[in-house]
Amino acid sequence: MDMQLTGKRALVTGSSAGLGRATAEALAREGVTVVVHGRDEVRTRAAATQILAGGGRAEVAVGDLGTAAGAEAVAAAALAGGTIDILVNNAGAYDQVGWMDATPEIWAETYQTNVLSGVRMIQHLVPVMRERGWGRVIQIGGGLAVQPMSAQPHYNASLAARHNLAVSLARELKGSGITSNTVAPGAILTDAVRDLLWQIAPGHGWGDTWEEIERAAAESWVPNDTNRFGRPEEIAAAVVFLASPLADYISGANLRVDGGTIRSVN
Repeated sequence: MDMQLTGKRALVTGSSAGLGRATAEALAREGVTVVVHGRDEVRTRAAATQILAGGGRAEVAVGDLGTAAGAEAVAAAALAGGTIDILVNNAGAYDQVGWMDATPEIWAETYQTNVLSGVRMIQHLVPVMRERGWGRVIQIGGGLAVQPMSAQPHYNASLAARHNLAVSLARELKGSGITSNTVAPGAILTDAVRDLLWQIAPGHGWGDTWEEIERAAAESWVPNDTNRFGRPEEIAAAVVFLASPLADYISGANLRVDGGTIRSVN
């Protein structure tokens, strides 16, 4: 299917690895010029080089979106090559800190990294989209925003903020030709998650083969209806659809891509 994205330009934050990298690669395959972003210049340029080697178009923006100066530098680098039509706010971080160890300082740092980073990019890039009368803003959220667990309370809350601001932004952009949506992944099999599962599998008795481990973990650790983990490419496909003109009538929505982890009639 032609997603009608040829000639568009996108900034995918946190796209030097994981979900962001898969999203950048998927957009590039649709003819989008992708600005690959990361904090590590070597890794970020490697991701862009891979897109270029595959025949896609890619540029690089390096900087820490958790600071105002870093975000301004990334926005300037992204706009240096032309207008950004699609902003995917994917950059973020999480840890395994629980309630009693998550100090207010850790909460504040998490909010800077996971929420204000996206706010900064919206404020830098959306005004230009308004001038052109078309644009897409997509937050990468997660099921923990609406079904939080006891652990990582600061991370859960930061995801909820991402979901909330996406809807608020959709109201703000009414009639502008710009949509604002969220894609909410479930448990996704990034390289880091795969490594973690291999490490903890023996202690849980999940089996010896990868097939056994994934199925057991999907049944007992992150239960869902597909009995497996999602793949980064599946999240990327959802982002590509919402970024396309085919999704013009979708705004303020939360598209869950989680194998049925979150069960809701809404």
